[in-house]
Amino acid sequence: MKQSHIVILVTAKDKKEAQKISRALLKDQLIACANMVSGVESLFWWQDKIDTAKETLIILKTKTSLFKRVLTRIKFLHSYKNPEIIALPVIDGSKDYLKWISSSVM
Repeated sequence: MKQSHIVILVTAKDKKEAQKISRALLKDQLIACANMVSGVESLFWWQDKIDTAKETLIILKTKTSLFKRVLTRIKFLHSYKNPEIIALPVIDGSKDYLKWISSSVM
């Protein structure tokens, strides 16, 4: 079974927001799994200056075919005007794990 999978990186303002986004995506069966990494220090350009923030990184696993729906849902739930939502292709992995992702989402 050849299935196309992605990992999506999203930063949130805090753990509470990361949990809200993750739970909504899980409930909608748009993702199979969300890992949340608290205490991420981000440095970035914003409004013509370098800014900094303490954030929570969300690592989402899903199928490529669901990306647009995940993107739309995150934008609706997220507090940021321009949230980080970046999809990375999964080029290989445990066949059993990839099969589990596919069976866990719509």
